[in-house]
Amino acid sequence: MRFDAIIFDFDGVLIESEYVGNAHLAGLLTELGHPVSVEDALTRFSGLSGQAFYDAIEAHIGHRLPEGFHQGRAEEDARVLREGLEAVAGAVDFVRDLPTDLPRAIASSSRVNWIATHLAHLGLADAFGDRLFSGREHVARGKPAPDIYLHAARALGVDIARTVILEDSEVGATGAVASGAHVIGLAAGSHCLDGHDARLRARGVHAVAHDFHEVRRLIGMI
Repeated sequence: MRFDAIIFDFDGVLIESEYVGNAHLAGLLTELGHPVSVEDALTRFSGLSGQAFYDAIEAHIGHRLPEGFHQGRAEEDARVLREGLEAVAGAVDFVRDLPTDLPRAIASSSRVNWIATHLAHLGLADAFGDRLFSGREHVARGKPAPDIYLHAARALGVDIARTVILEDSEVGATGAVASGAHVIGLAAGSHCLDGHDARLRARGVHAVAHDFHEVRRLIGMI
């Protein structure tokens, strides 16, 4: 292994939530009178959370969030938590094949309950122990600030400069690069449109992988 630890983003890296979530978002906004395409949602809102997410939507539609928006999102979140989502192709086997002594963590914009529930759906409930970190719950500044990655590295007891981070979004990649880690931009999920790899490179990632086989090669597993 070329690195002392690995940190994963979650949505769009391990589970196919980015496409599913943005497709629902586009449909919901369109239904509520503000037409938004899935492509626009993926381009403009992926990787955002909390107030930054809401601000970006309002800026795009030129209107405050419409009545019924929060209820519609809450109902969809409850559905996918109950039913689960597909893994990004190759993600589950990749996590299972990591060296058992390699420190690993998840550093996500999502809440810990979301992460833990979906890991259980994937059969990875024990793969990360309690090293599940949320930009909403563990740090004052979420992505694109580097804080959540630095927090995860401290919890693992490793030097961030000797850590590799897997990130799929431009927002996440920005913060990951700023943390000082080695960052692999992952363009493997169904939400990655044409040019996604180039957009990640523009954010300064050290390499781009289009699947987990490529990740294995980049980090020295093969």
